[in-house]
Amino acid sequence: MSAAADVTDVTEAAETAGAPGYRPRHTLPLRVEAMRQLRRRRTLIMGGVLAALPFVLIVAFAIGGTPESRGGGSSRITLMDTATASAANFAATCLFVSAGFLLVVPVALFCGDTVASEASWSSLRYLLAAPVPRARLLWSKLVVALGFSLAAMVLLPLVALAAGAVAYGWGPLELPTGGALATSDTVPRLALAVAFVLVSQLVTAGLAFWLSTRTDAPLGAVGGAVGLTIVGNVLDAVTALGSWREFLPAHWQFAWADALQPDLEWAGMTKGAAISVTYALILFALAFRGFGRKDIVS
Repeated sequence: MSAAADVTDVTEAAETAGAPGYRPRHTLPLRVEAMRQLRRRRTLIMGGVLAALPFVLIVAFAIGGTPESRGGGSSRITLMDTATASAANFAATCLFVSAGFLLVVPVALFCGDTVASEASWSSLRYLLAAPVPRARLLWSKLVVALGFSLAAMVLLPLVALAAGAVAYGWGPLELPTGGALATSDTVPRLALAVAFVLVSQLVTAGLAFWLSTRTDAPLGAVGGAVGLTIVGNVLDAVTALGSWREFLPAHWQFAWADALQPDLEWAGMTKGAAISVTYALILFALAFRGFGRKDIVS
């Protein structure tokens, strides 16, 4: 009998026998998993990188001067031109320069490393032999991974707002195309933009989590998710695909800029969110289905 079969038999026996004090829903509590992930070095390093980015940009602006406007650009690529106008502008600029790639990395890292790392440490079968039901194990790890992804999304603009307020002062968000958002509207609009960025990254989270259940190599799951996200960005740049690009999550990754317009535009964010959530749900379902049938030998 294989080790995987032994693990399955132990889990099923505990569940069916009704062992005293055994509650499947109480195994692997979220707080325990969260503390395990929080203490990991990669979590601290990623948090440090995200927190340091605003200060790097402030130094870059101090050395290079105020960003100059570039002719022929669209409103989505000229947020940099007003980066030093206020704290809100600086936070929006930090979000702009990081949403395309930098924020992809922590999502792929937190979601792709979570299950595969247990397999690489040969501790996955012992977790299941505790016994922790497979669905419960995946659920706990997914919720914590998404929670850390949310924290990464919120950390960057919060630090940018605080650093920008000191460096450039607090004021309305000046739009590159003219006009401005009232100071009282800037934080809610930035919060909406961050929320959309998180939703748009659910596809990367789904890819990473699914790959994490398919491989014992954490780097493979993380790298695979990042690589496939990059492929999506490349395909979106192929204009010959025409309207087919609208089915790519990457096509809507900067739709959050519509939240920073004088008149809030929902169309792009709604379409982008619907596509991202659809892909993510499919990938999460594949992860649960595949892991439920997988032989755990590590």
